Amino acid sequence: MNTVFDVVIIGAGPVGIAAAAHAKNNGLVPLVLEKGVTVGNAIKEWGHVRLFTKWSYLIDKEVEKILNHQGWKMPNLDEAPTGKELVDQYLAPAANAVELSKYIRYNAEVIAIAKEGHSKHTTQDRNEKNFVIHYRDAEQDVHIIHSKAVIDASGTWSSPNPIGRDGLPVPGETKNSDAIAYGIPDVLDKARDDYQGKTTLLIGGGHSAINVGLNLIELQNSAPDTKIYWGLRGKNLDKLLGSGINDKVPARLKLGRAAQSAIDSGKLTLLSDLNVKQISREAKGLKVSLTSNGCGSHIYVDKIIVATGFKPDLHMLREIRLNLDEVVEAPRGIASMVDPNAHNCGSVPGHGAKELVHIDNNFYIVGMKSYGRAPSFLMLHGYEQVRSITAKLAGDEMSANEIRLTFPDSVTNKQSCC
Repeated sequence: MNTVFDVVIIGAGPVGIAAAAHAKNNGLVPLVLEKGVTVGNAIKEWGHVRLFTKWSYLIDKEVEKILNHQGWKMPNLDEAPTGKELVDQYLAPAANAVELSKYIRYNAEVIAIAKEGHSKHTTQDRNEKNFVIHYRDAEQDVHIIHSKAVIDASGTWSSPNPIGRDGLPVPGETKNSDAIAYGIPDVLDKARDDYQGKTTLLIGGGHSAINVGLNLIELQNSAPDTKIYWGLRGKNLDKLLGSGINDKVPARLKLGRAAQSAIDSGKLTLLSDLNVKQISREAKGLKVSLTSNGCGSHIYVDKIIVATGFKPDLHMLREIRLNLDEVVEAPRGIASMVDPNAHNCGSVPGHGAKELVHIDNNFYIVGMKSYGRAPSFLMLHGYEQVRSITAKLAGDEMSANEIRLTFPDSVTNKQSCC
């Protein structure tokens, strides 16, 4: 007879680990499936990046209890960790704790979820059926497990946005992918040789781009022949410069000053209202045909870094009846709350199981992925989500419907998302 778990949690990042801790606290038997070889696998890819958020707003209360049982040494709560520090000092100790370690399965990439014996269009007895989760291990063998509920905390890191402003790759982008990096490459260390003394086009104006931009400017200080083009899709530079210069958060203040100094000295060329039309490879390097502020031109670069955000990968959920907003691709219950056209991190209200429901009962998307294409996610939102959801799954309706979220003062600033 197949083992049926109370809840399967996809992803062993901060929100996934918090979900497991809260599930245990509510008397549920969880199973965490992590496609990487260790906890926080995606975070390790940007482990060199220092978060804008300090430790006091990155620690889940239920996980903290587990860590304290292990004699955990709490970090300085007023400091902001790097991604590596977040994993090494928080996630790894929690995942290795006796309370959680036996419930985490690594090298387990979830490839599909469905209702047992039911395709998406089959309705009869659907709500009474358990979920079936197909995952692939390191040897590429596929396994099937059964669960009463599923919490998808897989994040969006593996699904970056392409260069095109229409959400599609521009001509030549895929063909020249060997010279294009997505996300936050470590230009000061692991990838230094790829960018030192080279000409790089950085595209994006959000936090990923901010971190890369700072590092490229620092690299340029030690290698003056390094050239930087910084392309912004919008016309308003306040997000990059004005808000950064006047910002209360030190990391963003540092960016504003560094970027302004680089522009004034001619070390950094800003391309606002950037629209890349085509990428082709020539003897001089990558020819990037573009418009900036409506004027057509082209530049030659060695490398392109695309830091234009992420979107949810919904492929593994094709057989699940979802309830997603068509625009933001977040659950309908929170779509208006997280819409970047109307909200920033500090203005997103607390929410939980009630707002995150889908058509298929007991299936939830949480964490960064629950925000769809919106960039306004804070870790605290994810922790509150899984606290509420696990209470709901355990039958504690009162706790599930309570909102216990508090915000740091700094998140009221429009750029405070982390």
